Amino acid sequence: MNAIKIIMEQQRPELTEKFRKILVKIDIVYHVVAAVLLLAACSFMLYYALLNIMHPSRDSIIHLVNDVLLALIILELLWTVIRFLKRQKFILGPFLAIGMIAAVRRILLIEAQTSFMEHVPVEKLYEIGLSAVVIIILMAAYYLSVKAQKLEQ
Repeated sequence: MNAIKIIMEQQRPELTEKFRKILVKIDIVYHVVAAVLLLAACSFMLYYALLNIMHPSRDSIIHLVNDVLLALIILELLWTVIRFLKRQKFILGPFLAIGMIAAVRRILLIEAQTSFMEHVPVEKLYEIGLSAVVIIILMAAYYLSVKAQKLEQ
């Protein structure tokens, strides 16, 4: 009875290790699929940006800037996936850059929407101000993360 128990205890770590390896392989496959989908999404955004530049107007230029900034966000996400697949150390910088690009994109979109209005709603001004505060906070966080990386080395 004790011999069976000892054999089962020895097999348990092997079974756990095999299961872990299978999960890691599935995780890698999902990351590759995510990277391909991000590339496809970025391609579509750049395609729409090219369509907007072919028919220039005030509205199409606003959409052009919006599409290009969204493509930059997608590319930053793609670099994060690539870093994971290369087994590189996780860094916070790309996510802070994504946040800053998204906030700038939102400010530009609100500015474009309100540029045609005679009276700008106060809520839109609050939203622009809040986005500006978010950019400042993210810039400070980026500065601190770069300083922390230098201290680690």
